[in-house]
Amino acid sequence: MKLSLDSMSERERRMVMIGGVVAVFILIFGVLLPLDRSVAKARVRIGQKQEDLAWMKRVAPVLASEGPARVNNNESLLVVVDRSARESGLGQAIAGSEPNGPGSLQVRLEKAPFDAMVGWLFRLSQQNGVSVEGASIDSAGGPGIVNASIVLHSR
Repeated sequence: MKLSLDSMSERERRMVMIGGVVAVFILIFGVLLPLDRSVAKARVRIGQKQEDLAWMKRVAPVLASEGPARVNNNESLLVVVDRSARESGLGQAIAGSEPNGPGSLQVRLEKAPFDAMVGWLFRLSQQNGVSVEGASIDSAGGPGIVNASIVLHSR
């Protein structure tokens, strides 16, 4: 390499040196720093997920130890779900609901507080005998705000 630099003119050597410096800057600022930022963000997300998991593990025994659910046979599942969602402060978050088979209802929530939604589902189960058959929950922007599609079934 040194031999080939010695055989170049002064202008060519300057160009090679500047090109090398530019290549190093591109490597650092175009590859290494963005990669480092991505890793740092992933670590933060993993930490948040671990905190959520720890909270769920703490709450699971409490939820499991509650007594049997009381069933209210006087109202339809749609009425029970709508009323209880409004009582739980989720009335604005309900984006729609549709029957999903006998005794089953699919409810869509948009931009709902996660904690309020979990409390609402717990109360539905305990007070009205409604169970969750399936759920799909995605982040909706801010911390603790989710979009959800939940299939509920009356027992």
